[in-house]
Amino acid sequence: MIAITDRIDLDEGEIAVTFIRASGPGGQNVNKVSTAAQLRFDARRSPSLPEAVRFRLERIAGSRLTKDGEIVLTGGSYRTQEANRKDVVDRLVRMIRQAAIERPVRRPTRPTFGSKQRRLAGKSKRSDVKRQRQAPGTSD
Repeated sequence: MIAITDRIDLDEGEIAVTFIRASGPGGQNVNKVSTAAQLRFDARRSPSLPEAVRFRLERIAGSRLTKDGEIVLTGGSYRTQEANRKDVVDRLVRMIRQAAIERPVRRPTRPTFGSKQRRLAGKSKRSDVKRQRQAPGTSD
């Protein structure tokens, strides 16, 4: 079990990690050894995630989410399979933790009487300044 938050635990069986060849520089090591980790997590069918967290996670995943609801993360920054596996699992855990944070609902408020008065006073002051700039005799 991977502890995400105090209420959410993720079963390790829900995560599938495969190893692929990494891209980029590295010479003979990167061309011969499959050290890059590719993680697949079926977010849409995961029994560990509450519905609200699942919805927010799909929005956070963005282009890393497939049409079937799987999140695909690839990591090849490190030279060993273990380090790359730990990296992609940590990235998934961070994504789920971010999705677990429930944003408070914003309740729209109305402007106060004082703020309305200040706004109107500023408008009339600006109007007076512009009126004083006009040439004499051009008023209506």
